[in-house]
Amino acid sequence: MKVIILCGGLGSRLSEETKLIPKPMVKIGGIPILKHIMKIYSFYGFNDFIVATGYKSKILEKYFRKNKNVKCIFTGKNTLTGGRLLRLKKLFNKNDNFMFTYGDGVTNQNLKKLLNFHYKHKKIGTMTAVKPPARFGELFLKGNRITSFEEKPQLKNNWINGGFFVFNYKIFNYLENDKTMLEREPLKKLVKRKQLIAFKHGGYWQCMDTMRDKKMLVNLWKTKKAPWIKLTK
Repeated sequence: MKVIILCGGLGSRLSEETKLIPKPMVKIGGIPILKHIMKIYSFYGFNDFIVATGYKSKILEKYFRKNKNVKCIFTGKNTLTGGRLLRLKKLFNKNDNFMFTYGDGVTNQNLKKLLNFHYKHKKIGTMTAVKPPARFGELFLKGNRITSFEEKPQLKNNWINGGFFVFNYKIFNYLENDKTMLEREPLKKLVKRKQLIAFKHGGYWQCMDTMRDKKMLVNLWKTKKAPWIKLTK
């Protein structure tokens, strides 16, 4: 199964690191966070990676040029998240499902269970719901059904978008162009049509959004306390 990893953004809130390299290439313990993410997927048998590049794409292309399991595809410099995904539509058949995530978050969740949950519920999209360290898209749940989704509001609920998804091909029907942000209208429409379901993960999850986040992840790795470490061996 293909795994799409979005790696095209500027990473402006991590500008101390991203002036010269794309955010997914920022290192945790001497290893780009993107490699950590790939190792987590590989632990569960997912090894067919599509890296959707944009900002400083050549660096990613050079890094993975000898890796047959990684295909880097340029998806535009200013393309938004839904637009990047839409540009990859030609790689899939109408009956396909695929994994999808961002190039800046780590977790210790069981990705096979995520996929099986997706197959069981037969929705267009399955989103990992996590307990927040802070500040991300908020989910409102009734059981496992998502009743409302808001990107980065003041939190009124304690589940947020964890960024690890499974989609089927029908997600492309909700994407219009390069200016489409996946986390806004497309996901809201899926919620309205009861086609987005939550896989609750109560374990570890962390996004590397700021220098504070990066330093925390580096410290966990150095002290061998990183909750995802066993998945990367």
